[in-house]
Amino acid sequence: MLDKVLRFIITILTAIAGLMLVKLINPFLTSIIGAEFLQMGLFGLTMTAILSFLIGGILGGFVGFLVAPFLIKHLWQFTYWVEARLNKMPVYDVLAGALGLAIGLIIANLLGTAFLPVPIVGSYVPGVLSIILGYLGINLTIRKKDELAALFEVIPWMGKDKPKDKTSDNVQYKIFDTSVIIDGRIADICNSGFIEGTLVIPVFVLEELQHIADSSDLLKRTRGRRGLDILNRIQKEMGMYVKIDNRDFDDIAEVDSKLVKLAQVLNAKIITNDYNLNKVAELQGVPVLNINELSNAVKPVVLPGEDMIVHVVKDGKEFGQGVAYLDDGTMIVVDGGKKHIGETIDVLVTSVLQTAAGRMIFAKPKAMERGA
Repeated sequence: MLDKVLRFIITILTAIAGLMLVKLINPFLTSIIGAEFLQMGLFGLTMTAILSFLIGGILGGFVGFLVAPFLIKHLWQFTYWVEARLNKMPVYDVLAGALGLAIGLIIANLLGTAFLPVPIVGSYVPGVLSIILGYLGINLTIRKKDELAALFEVIPWMGKDKPKDKTSDNVQYKIFDTSVIIDGRIADICNSGFIEGTLVIPVFVLEELQHIADSSDLLKRTRGRRGLDILNRIQKEMGMYVKIDNRDFDDIAEVDSKLVKLAQVLNAKIITNDYNLNKVAELQGVPVLNINELSNAVKPVVLPGEDMIVHVVKDGKEFGQGVAYLDDGTMIVVDGGKKHIGETIDVLVTSVLQTAAGRMIFAKPKAMERGA
């Protein structure tokens, strides 16, 4: 039914356009047909009016009736496209865009009136200004909505009678990056109860996870699906409050930079195991919780002179060395342990080296110590 109404409206509009077009070319008809014939009347109508209706109105309406289905089809496609874009946008972006459009059109109208007296192009300038300033208004207000909101908050009368939310200041946001989700250890940390507050998953991190999960590379696809499973486990099995943040910061290309910007907006902390992101965030004053540092911090303290029982699994880089591992993955370099590969032996810790990559323990077999 709506398609029929639209087709009727398009037909009427094209018929009117045909009438206006024929009226524009009426002066040229006098040189072809003759002014006396055009001034003849029939039923109170001049031949000019009759020809305008027959040539312009009927022909324009016929053309409009034929092209209406094509126009309606593309009109619906455009409508669906706009609706899909609006559904993806947060309501704050929609409101900010509407405000920016209104401001842009008001400014365009004020500026456009100054160009109306200009010959030839003066009547077209307001339309061009409306398109340009309307588009700029939408983009600027969406990108700067956080700054605009902060500007309104500092105006005394805007928040004078506004009741204060006592819980809003106590909300602690923790933002996950892609690497810490794929790593998987964050699920066990959440399960232990050491992570509190609201867990924020940015929409651009979800999109990156989905892109990895859809990769043609088997290893990447497995890692991406593991990350999505970890998020599902945290939200459903552990009862943690997970919030999906739809802000995307289109003017920023890098995901790490978007994470830092979002953390600044939310006054949040970033949870990661990415060393580079850790340093960049700290330089910009954003607190970071690095699970690699947490893992190193909770490893058992080992002091030189302590006895340990280890299983030597392979030879080391230096001559005669053997390598063993603790349950938490800490590497133990056993001096003279190459000949004990595959054996479980008692060793004596000689030194402990703490590096950015983790902790390394140096030891030697107790039999060597007794022999010495």
